[in-house]
Amino acid sequence: MPFAMVNGQNIHYQDSGEPNSPAIVLSHGFTMGHEMWEHQVTPLVEAGWRVIAHDERGWGQTTFTEPFDYWDLAADVLGLMDHLGISEAVLAGMSQGGFLSLRAALAAPERVRALVLVDTEAGVFSEEGRAGFQALFDAALTLGLSGDMGDALQMVLFGPDFADARYWRGKWTAKPPSQWIAAKECLFERDSIVDRIGEITCPSITFHGDVDMGIDIAQGRELAEGLGGPSTFVVVPGAGHSANLEKPEVVNPALLEFLASLD
Repeated sequence: MPFAMVNGQNIHYQDSGEPNSPAIVLSHGFTMGHEMWEHQVTPLVEAGWRVIAHDERGWGQTTFTEPFDYWDLAADVLGLMDHLGISEAVLAGMSQGGFLSLRAALAAPERVRALVLVDTEAGVFSEEGRAGFQALFDAALTLGLSGDMGDALQMVLFGPDFADARYWRGKWTAKPPSQWIAAKECLFERDSIVDRIGEITCPSITFHGDVDMGIDIAQGRELAEGLGGPSTFVVVPGAGHSANLEKPEVVNPALLEFLASLD
């Protein structure tokens, strides 16, 4: 897969489908990479979409400078679109991929045709939530992400019946938590955009797992209801924090129907 020099970063990405097809850009969640969209890429291409999935700063094969924030990652998506000659795209993002997609829609609304949001929010950690995740990260720095620490992260990211957690746990243990610090600071220090989401008027669809332990479903619903354009909220039964990865049989039909409606 190719790389693009964007904003001083070497962005690793996957480009699937016909170059002249309407584009959708997929942005992954914290600890993950472009492959978390593996269940969506082929159905989207078969439906006539050009699909761009990339590794964000701090993850996968993308090399990066630090520090950075989600506005920087939003600028990376827009810069990657420039590199690929894409003037307008649907932006899809899971968790932190949603954080950056929302910011891209605020920064350049004329370039965002629609939003697909998965298990994400517009706000920031509560004090209790921040303390809990900081404690988990501090323990992971000391103990690594095998054993109990891996179990804890798995509970945050996936529902209890997710069958492919072993693959992701392998990726976590292969990347020491000391190499996560820049991405962790980006996540923990993000700004709230709750008071701005009404400015986003493009169509949107929001998916949220009903057993999500990373971001409560009430926060996902609040986001969907606060957006300024036509908005659809889809509960994904049995899914945790990674609904598109865990339950593609629920997400994909609604996603494809939403995208078809944009025509």
